[in-house]
Amino acid sequence: MTYSLLARCAETGAFGAAVTTSGIAVGARVAFCAAGVGGVLTQHRTDPRLGPRGLDLLRSGCTAEETIAGLVGSTPHHRYRQLAAIDVTGATAHFDGALVKPERGVAHGLDVVAIGNILASSAVPQAMAEAFLASAGELLAERLLRALEAGEAAGGEHGAVRSAHLLVVERESFALVDLRIDWAEAPLPAMRALWEEYRPELRDYVMRALDPENCVPQVPR
Repeated sequence: MTYSLLARCAETGAFGAAVTTSGIAVGARVAFCAAGVGGVLTQHRTDPRLGPRGLDLLRSGCTAEETIAGLVGSTPHHRYRQLAAIDVTGATAHFDGALVKPERGVAHGLDVVAIGNILASSAVPQAMAEAFLASAGELLAERLLRALEAGEAAGGEHGAVRSAHLLVVERESFALVDLRIDWAEAPLPAMRALWEEYRPELRDYVMRALDPENCVPQVPR
C-alpha cells in the first residue's frame, strides 16, 4: 500500500523522490537518490538493499532501464517487488513483479516516473505525474509534494497512509531536503507543514556546511 515518484529537475540537475504508505517510517526503506547519479524506488514487500544496489548500477554508467534489469536479475524474489529508476539524463524505467497486489499502476513523463500498489485506483500514478509536470518552475521538493498530494486526491491507496518521505539531492553528498513523517494520522498535511517550515532555511543548512564563516547564524527556536 504505497505510492511514490522519482523525478529530476532539468534546470538544476537535482534528483528527488516522494513516497507515502500505510506503514511506519517509510523514509527508511523506499527512496534512494544520489547527486549527479539518479534515483531508485523499491517497494511492495520492500527490499531496501535494492536501493543502494541500484545507485551503484547507475553510478557505473547503467541507464535506468539497465539498472532495473540488473536489479530484477539480482533478486530471486523479484515477483514481489515494484521498482523504478531515473538516470542522469532523466530517462526512467520501472518493474512490476507478478505478485505485486492490485490495484497497481505506473506513469512516465518527462523527467518523472510514478508508481503505486494496493491503490484505490490505478489512475493514482498518472495523477501524480501530471501534477509534477504541471508545476514546472517550482522547486523540485515542492513539485514532488504537490504530486504526492495529487495522488491522495485521486484516491490514494486502498487504506489510510501513516508515513511520508520527501527527498531531494542536488550537488553535495548530503541531501538538500530529507524530511520524514514517521507516523501520523494525516502524514501528507503534516509533511506540507514541515516543508513550509523548512523551505525558507534549506539553503542556510548547505552554507553552514560549505562556508561556516559566512553563513547565516542559526536562530534558536
